[in-house]
Amino acid sequence: MTNVIEVKNLVKKYHKAEKNAVDGVSFDVKEGEFFALLGPNGAGKTTTISILTTTLSKTSGEIFVAGHDIEKNSSDVRKRVGIIFQNPSLDLNLTAEENIRMHAVLYGIYPFKITFGAMDEEYKKRVYELTERLGLDRKEIFKQIKTFSGGMKRKLEIIRSLMHRPEVLFLDEPTVGLDPASRNSLWEYLREVRIKEKTTIFLTTHYLDEAEDADTVCIINKGKVVSLDTPENTKKRLTEEYIVMDASERLKLQMEFEQKGLHFQDMGERYHVFLDGRDAQEIIKMIDTKLSVLEIHQPTLEDAYLSIVEEKK
Repeated sequence: MTNVIEVKNLVKKYHKAEKNAVDGVSFDVKEGEFFALLGPNGAGKTTTISILTTTLSKTSGEIFVAGHDIEKNSSDVRKRVGIIFQNPSLDLNLTAEENIRMHAVLYGIYPFKITFGAMDEEYKKRVYELTERLGLDRKEIFKQIKTFSGGMKRKLEIIRSLMHRPEVLFLDEPTVGLDPASRNSLWEYLREVRIKEKTTIFLTTHYLDEAEDADTVCIINKGKVVSLDTPENTKKRLTEEYIVMDASERLKLQMEFEQKGLHFQDMGERYHVFLDGRDAQEIIKMIDTKLSVLEIHQPTLEDAYLSIVEEKK
């Protein structure tokens, strides 16, 4: 598969800053991939995505998006990407449809007409298609968006960014302000977009569960890449699987752990028994003491992320 994004040794240093905001970051993103960029506040995520979307200049490095150099061919890059930034960028004095229409005209997708009814049938079909998929009533899009809730505004931004069927969709905290049902609906639609249109998804988010399904997770901290791998490999490499156990006869249980050479940790009211490469069922069968607590802890991407961030402090 071809790379739709190539970042080589990206550096960004702000004027009068002592350290680089982005310090030698490199990664590739393949066509149709779901790529998640994670990191704590101040890690360089927003700076990186701003440079990739041509809204901020780089200090040095090479970056290609959809086959175009972001500095030499910035207008070509913008035509091929969709962007949903964390902070809304809507004109509150226009209706929802007028916001969409202005965006479509600026991107050169459709010629400008003064009313919705006069616009091309293809435009109207695309607006209604996206409106329905994201759960906005057809009547709502003809109202001024100053009357919209935060969630409705976010949906409108998503509709606007998808109008021109971008090759790459950049999502900077896309579900902020959305209720759980709307979040699920959005991700269902984005999965469809990836499959049907081979759209590449580039995500930054604080909701780490949204990155669990990513093909690649890139974690940056203090401007540098500290992990670049699949979610599964990231979890395996940086977190330990363990079984949570306890018993009314705690001393007897602990003696069993010691006698059978199990690696464990007393957490106060629970024991963590580490698998160390063994099967959970194998360890459970080794225990004769009657258990009052038995849970198998499966590492999450959040566990791995926190492990990396804490380690790099």
